[in-house]
Amino acid sequence: MAEPAFSKAEQIIDELMGLHPKGFDLSLNRIRRLLEVLGNPQDRLPPVIHVAGTNGKGSVTAFCRALLEAQGLSVHVHTSPHLVRWHERYRIGVKGGPGQYVDDEIFADALKRVAVANGGQQITVFEILTAVTFLLFSELPADVAIIEVGLGGRFDATNVIEKPAVSVIMPISLDHQAYLGDRVELIAAEKAGIMKRGLPVVIGQQEYDSARDVLVTTAERLGCPLTVFGQDFGAHEEFGRLVYQDEFGLMDLPLPRLPGRHQYGNAAAAIRAVKAAGFEVSNAVAEKAMTSVEWPGRLQRLTEGRLADSAPAGAEIWVDGGHNPGAGEVIAEAMAGFEERQSRPLYLITGMINTKDPVGYFRAFADIAQDVFTVPIRGTDAGLDPVALAQSAFDAGLVATPMSTVAEALEELKTRLDPDMPAPRILIGGSLYLVGNVLADNGTPPK
Repeated sequence: MAEPAFSKAEQIIDELMGLHPKGFDLSLNRIRRLLEVLGNPQDRLPPVIHVAGTNGKGSVTAFCRALLEAQGLSVHVHTSPHLVRWHERYRIGVKGGPGQYVDDEIFADALKRVAVANGGQQITVFEILTAVTFLLFSELPADVAIIEVGLGGRFDATNVIEKPAVSVIMPISLDHQAYLGDRVELIAAEKAGIMKRGLPVVIGQQEYDSARDVLVTTAERLGCPLTVFGQDFGAHEEFGRLVYQDEFGLMDLPLPRLPGRHQYGNAAAAIRAVKAAGFEVSNAVAEKAMTSVEWPGRLQRLTEGRLADSAPAGAEIWVDGGHNPGAGEVIAEAMAGFEERQSRPLYLITGMINTKDPVGYFRAFADIAQDVFTVPIRGTDAGLDPVALAQSAFDAGLVATPMSTVAEALEELKTRLDPDMPAPRILIGGSLYLVGNVLADNGTPPK
């Protein structure tokens, strides 16, 4: 996903990638050792909202940030992966305004200090980057920090936070089975590992009752003050508005700026999480947050840029990094909602990596997509060959054509369009890596 290094921080990361493995090695021993040398910065953070889940983590993080910034608070945010530049993983809080991606000099300095502290010992790059999170967020002042779990929960490198203000667990579905297990109950048990005894937990909307049961049981066993979507709080659309309800009352809000019905549950979880973390959420604050929230690469519409300009005239282009069957269903539902409002033929341009379930992802679109174009992904060795990916789309009941680039797919699409039909709706996705490629090529990286 990383572009060729062009900044100090990226050059250091390139060097670290040559020294240490990029992948995951689920254990807390190495990160604890490293943090000890650094003076345990994870113990000197502002109040932490710790977010886990298979799907919806990024969206709930974005909503939490919007809710807190709408109150004038400074908010640090850690997310992964990035789309175009490594700096996107670290948003540094600004009092009275939106947080900004970390300054390159500050980032490079933190990377150097962490690398020195590690002393050449065995560690993964993700663990180094997580240590950088704790270093930056402990040294730069902010009112609150939102930290997204990388993979799993129990043994994720972020899970050295001993006293989060709240732990949030978003929808759980099958993903990363090789690491986390092949049943949603096993994955839920791993995600539940971020809960800390006696501290607040918010459980977002869950597709599987078995996952929710594991989460609730764990929270109760640990004596955590617990609020559960659909039981203690919820949100629904009514007359084109979002109605949020919890034990404190009702809020009548505008629909979230992030498209798709699934965002109602994400917004609700964020409101409840911010409250559970000890912050007030007034109606005015929530209203402002719903209309200002932003989350690049998640059902993001491309309206300008190099790729957008080369698309068929009048086309509606969306990019989304959802990459597992659960995400596929949510995105397909959003596309069906767009179709209800304005009918257009839907085409997919898809790239995926080899740890995912492509057939499961494509199956969600079998009844609504016209054609699929499969493309390779730059910046990862794990990209699926477009020919193999096209076969997966075929197995899911779709017609697919392998292409060498997204630009080529857009050109091919032009030749297939019926001039008497409405301009197409194009969904480019299947991987956050691919979305990163597209935003870079389009000249519209996240800001």
